[in-house]
Amino acid sequence: MLVPITYTLRSLFVRRSATFLTVLGIGATVAVLAGVLALRAGFTTLFVQNGRDDVAVFLRQGATSEGESGITRETCDRLIKTLPQIAKAGGPEGAPLAAMECYLAVRRNKLDGGGETNVPIRGVEAASLAIRGDALRFVEGRALQFGSDEVVVGRKLVDRIESCRLGDVVQLNTTPFRVVGIFECDGPFESEIWGDFERMLVALQRPVANRVVAKLVPEAQGDGFEPFATMLAEGDAYQDLKVIAKTERAYLAEMTGALGTTLLVLSLALSVIMGLAATFTATNTMLSAVASRTHEIGILLSLGFRPFPIFLSFLFEALVLGLLGGAVGCLLALPINGIETGTTNFATFTEVAFAFRVTPPVLAGAITFALVLGLLGGAVPAWRAARLAPTEALRRR
Repeated sequence: MLVPITYTLRSLFVRRSATFLTVLGIGATVAVLAGVLALRAGFTTLFVQNGRDDVAVFLRQGATSEGESGITRETCDRLIKTLPQIAKAGGPEGAPLAAMECYLAVRRNKLDGGGETNVPIRGVEAASLAIRGDALRFVEGRALQFGSDEVVVGRKLVDRIESCRLGDVVQLNTTPFRVVGIFECDGPFESEIWGDFERMLVALQRPVANRVVAKLVPEAQGDGFEPFATMLAEGDAYQDLKVIAKTERAYLAEMTGALGTTLLVLSLALSVIMGLAATFTATNTMLSAVASRTHEIGILLSLGFRPFPIFLSFLFEALVLGLLGGAVGCLLALPINGIETGTTNFATFTEVAFAFRVTPPVLAGAITFALVLGLLGGAVPAWRAARLAPTEALRRR
């Protein structure tokens, strides 16, 4: 028969000082882990979940990012005007919903005095805004007038980067650009400065476009995209263009790989280092519990309880400690949800701003880690309690 659960829970309450310290140690470890996981979740959510499957990104063959890509104007025009997979505005006779874009990381000063960082500057066409549709929202000012030296700035740059407020002037080489609007947009674009494509080519001294973005017809979306991408890369009609196509979601997911892996490794390293300390704390607490309850264990064994139920009882006690510690750690991590921060995206070496995201998977991972800590910390003490001989245990006080 099993040892009553109430006996285990009562023991935790009786030794509440030791229980509190153990729970606090596990909770601090879990809170740190949850914080790093929330950082990673915020970064990947910004890129992957906001990417679209109905938008294609065209890059030069061999390029892993738009910063490495370069496509001539002639190639861009041929893509935009001849690909039947590109949707048209207002019906078959409308203009293609596709745009050439240029891109360059430019050094800009931070407002907090933290030195300089790379800020993405993007040259866009009118179709770029049309493709974004309602996802692009101007919260201050207005949209830029194409053909003029005007720029619009992503909202997350306003309080982070110098000369990014409404009415400021952004100097790019010898050309001053006036900030006429502040925009919000799903995805990483809120960390960018947008201007007219033609004017940016001149100001940034870019000879070619970096990419083409296009809205796809329904037939080229989902299962139809892979044949389209293969045809573009390997088909005889377009092979001389030497371009590749990816969905925006897939492209943005690739941009998260390096930093996402780094944050994952960091969380694992912190988990191991701090987890060892928390495990030792739980082990000491449970060994102390076994030592102070040796006489009780002897009585339980004399009453007919087998060693295995004794083992399960102490192991359950350690798991409860881990669960309580996990709950405390999650509560400590919840206040950081939504707090905005910024870091360098290793794929583009540019500043990207995003918010911590304490998501259900983050909380589940933190609780699971806490239970593992409790299990590891309680295994040895539980085994020692189960191996006590009844006569020897009854003689101890």
